[in-house]
Amino acid sequence: MSPRIGLDLPALLNAAAELADAEGFEAVTLATLAQKLKIRPPSLYNHVAGLPELRRLLAHRGLEELAVRLEGEVAGLSGDDAVRAFSRAYLSFAREHPGLYQALQAAPSPGDELLEQAGERVLEQIYRTMDGYGLSGDSAVHAVRTIRSLLHGFVTLEQQGGFGLPLDLDVTFRLMVDTFLAGVKNPDSFKS
Repeated sequence: MSPRIGLDLPALLNAAAELADAEGFEAVTLATLAQKLKIRPPSLYNHVAGLPELRRLLAHRGLEELAVRLEGEVAGLSGDDAVRAFSRAYLSFAREHPGLYQALQAAPSPGDELLEQAGERVLEQIYRTMDGYGLSGDSAVHAVRTIRSLLHGFVTLEQQGGFGLPLDLDVTFRLMVDTFLAGVKNPDSFKS
């Protein structure tokens, strides 16, 4: 069976990303994607080897889109302005693309160069963003782990409805980032 005219891998991934963002990453199956595209599930095998490959390609797409967003928002900034812009860009990506955000959370399989390189691009942006604080070695790693954990924790709690009180979440987010910034400026904060 030949591929449907107009259906190629980018179109398939667009549909899968829309499905993930609308219904959650776990809702992306070959059956649900085929239904969305109004094709039979076996037709998807003209483009992907199966569900694991589809999800891997979604993870790659999520990492690439996140990297582009982070690089664009942080360009030309440094210090606190860079960290705040990075943090806001991270949160806005997760809010706009909750399914893609979920897709990029799994660690790549060892030797998966596609996902490792895409993940490295995001990680390098975090390190560049933190560059102006005089951290190196283990201290830099601890600081990067801390901001990643804070951002991911906030996003996860928000996505799972974990913030039940009627307070402005954007204020909470700003306070969290400001608290991190106050700590990162203390030379003893990230020593091993």
